[in-house]
Amino acid sequence: MSLDHTFEIARLETFVLRVPSEPPVRTSFGIMHDRPAVLVRVTGADGVQGWGEVWCNFPAVGAEHRARLVDSCVKPLLLGQSWATPQDCYDSLTERLRILAIQSGEPGPLAQAVAGVDTAIWDMIARREKCPLWQLLGGAPTINVYTSGINPDHPERIAEAKAREGYTAFKLKVGFGDERDESNIRALRQTMGADATLMVDANQAWTLAQAARMAGRLAAYGVAWLEEPLSADTPWPVWRELTDGAPLPIAGGENLRGRETFVEAIEAGGLSVIQPDLGKWGGLSACLPVARDVLRLGRTFCPHWLGGGIGLTASMHLKAAVGGAGYVEVDSNPNALRDWLVPPDYAVKDGKVTLSGEPGLGVTPDLERLRPYIVASHGA
Repeated sequence: MSLDHTFEIARLETFVLRVPSEPPVRTSFGIMHDRPAVLVRVTGADGVQGWGEVWCNFPAVGAEHRARLVDSCVKPLLLGQSWATPQDCYDSLTERLRILAIQSGEPGPLAQAVAGVDTAIWDMIARREKCPLWQLLGGAPTINVYTSGINPDHPERIAEAKAREGYTAFKLKVGFGDERDESNIRALRQTMGADATLMVDANQAWTLAQAARMAGRLAAYGVAWLEEPLSADTPWPVWRELTDGAPLPIAGGENLRGRETFVEAIEAGGLSVIQPDLGKWGGLSACLPVARDVLRLGRTFCPHWLGGGIGLTASMHLKAAVGGAGYVEVDSNPNALRDWLVPPDYAVKDGKVTLSGEPGLGVTPDLERLRPYIVASHGA
């Protein structure tokens, strides 16, 4: 394959989609009554296209807002210029939007807009090279996955259903009261057996004292990690107090931005499982160096994702590119925008997924099928 990744983007389009969520997705900080997605399509000057996805779950109006950021802020900086590599493009967009991010108070949403575009560009480059993205990035196609977002109402029933689909690792949402949380993890362990891998996610719900207390209680059930027990902006010395005393690994990263911040999370905060979300920050260009830092520093790399199928597939290619221990997250809740936007041969077998050999991400959205759920578009 060619080593020349020079490209020019001739067109950039966004599509905002929403489908009803039954049942609603519950977290410690809010309820999702529908499942949104912001899809990004880039078209190169040579006509080759690529797809990406922008994280947009919260707040409830977030999808429309982020699509407008892509169209009004990113697009004018992108079109009609020649770029040597996707990394060069990502770095330029990030730097040119830096002051706007400060002035507007929206560093997160702007980072998410750039991240979705970056993923689409990588997909386009791999399609141009006629090879799957995981191969372009030097990886291997088979990865471990776990099912997440298991809500607190009879979680063992959801886990049993996902086990029948091929999953062997399960992540429970906690933060609904200590007794209820422990009762739920106990039920999961009893139902799924000693060989199942169990994780828990507190979604930033606890104080340091509660997190330390619950870490001890949850460890008794062989939990693989406790995710985001503290708010993501908690100072690293406080995180370190928790991680140094916790009897189980502490995970986080979906709400962090910047390569240096991830290194601090490991070195100063003591996090064991690092979970960047390529739709929230970084895309492939910035998350790849973070993943390699994680492995170099002896920690576990597990990409976070909760959204549609384009972002999920890109997260899998990211994990496949770097290898190592760890999993990719697959939401357990019903989501047509996930199921319709993964490769046709997607399947979980014995807790693993083998990625497609099709060019790029191996996914081309069927816009006619999606049309009833497109609530806004720009540039289309």
